[in-house]
Amino acid sequence: MPPTLNDSPHLLLLPAPPRPATRPTLNAAYRTPITSVLTKLGFISSSASVKPAPISDTPTRLVVALTAPVLSAGYAPRVHWKYAQSLLAGLYSILAAICAEHSIDADMGDGSASLDATVILVDHVPGKTYRPGFDGGYTDANGTTIRNLPAFASLVHPWATVFHASSEPGYQLLSAYLSFAEGHQSFLQNQLVAVDSGLSLSTEQAQSAATGVGQDDVDLISVYKSVCFGGTFDHLHPGHKLLIQATALLVGVPKSDKQSELIIGISADELLKNKKFSEELQSWEQRARNVLAILSATIEQSTHPSQLSSSISAPKTDELHATFRSGALLVRCVAIRDPFGPPIHEQDIFAIVLSGETRSGGQAINDKRHEKGWPPLEVFEIDVLDASGVEHEHKSTEDFSTKISSTAIRRRKAAKRTGTI
Repeated sequence: MPPTLNDSPHLLLLPAPPRPATRPTLNAAYRTPITSVLTKLGFISSSASVKPAPISDTPTRLVVALTAPVLSAGYAPRVHWKYAQSLLAGLYSILAAICAEHSIDADMGDGSASLDATVILVDHVPGKTYRPGFDGGYTDANGTTIRNLPAFASLVHPWATVFHASSEPGYQLLSAYLSFAEGHQSFLQNQLVAVDSGLSLSTEQAQSAATGVGQDDVDLISVYKSVCFGGTFDHLHPGHKLLIQATALLVGVPKSDKQSELIIGISADELLKNKKFSEELQSWEQRARNVLAILSATIEQSTHPSQLSSSISAPKTDELHATFRSGALLVRCVAIRDPFGPPIHEQDIFAIVLSGETRSGGQAINDKRHEKGWPPLEVFEIDVLDASGVEHEHKSTEDFSTKISSTAIRRRKAAKRTGTI
């Protein structure tokens, strides 16, 4: 059954980021529109709040589409990876800070009263001329997991609501989006909702942001055939989403009949039995399915969960697979029972993405690969989510960080279950 508007996610279109795209400038540009959307969806109290239609068994889904020049020009574009992942980290820090401040449940699996917000990057340069294919449509076949605005607007639908900033760049972006979406999804006027905008950029600043002027070509990364990362991914939260999506930026999407791989090592259940509040831990399969759901929202950008379910398979014990982009990308979730996981058991992996906490693990993995005579992995490190520059002055970084950890989420769930909260 095709998705309907009632079970479709909401979309927030955000214009190009300010330059430099620091945590304070991103906060100035985007905190206001994000807060306004969450207010209209009923997560933040206001006399103007519009509560979501009757509560269902699923969370309210919000996709925050940030348009930015994250790909190089040309037939085989490369990714401004450091810049792109810093944008993801900045937006997720803002979302996490707002959710912590207003006690909004934002981990996956929290039920009907929770928020499932996902940030995606859409490659776009305002004013650029995009040429359709011979069939009149726009293709996403650029060799990466990132779609440009024409492909995103024409291929990804339906949306329950399209929110946009009530600023000149916001209206320009909406106009471009609607022109590319024409013929693929029609919108009622009440589905297009303007929200308060943040920092207004001057024409010169906006042009610099839109064209990517000043971005270092050293930052450009060619995508890989096989990339890996790992973690527990219990009660998947914004920090997890950052790691998952930053890794997805590095894997290629072949245009031929070849297939690339994204390999995720997920801690087996027995490795977690000594975790705090272990009775609230999700099963390995649930954690794997949540990871696949985020990858589906990032790579396939499907707007309905059933579109993912049909692509999931379990071809062997301790693995869960899904394919995206018409089979061009295979995602493998692998249960791990040692500190290293797939990179020391499979030679044909080329890159790994880590967080600051697991930096030493990358060196240990490469040491193990060296012992086997295998080439080292290229190691990439994501930024951390923190409150610097994104929280109001009366809030502390400690308060922010403790509220979004998996342990804190399990603690809250245990307290609710036992009635001690």
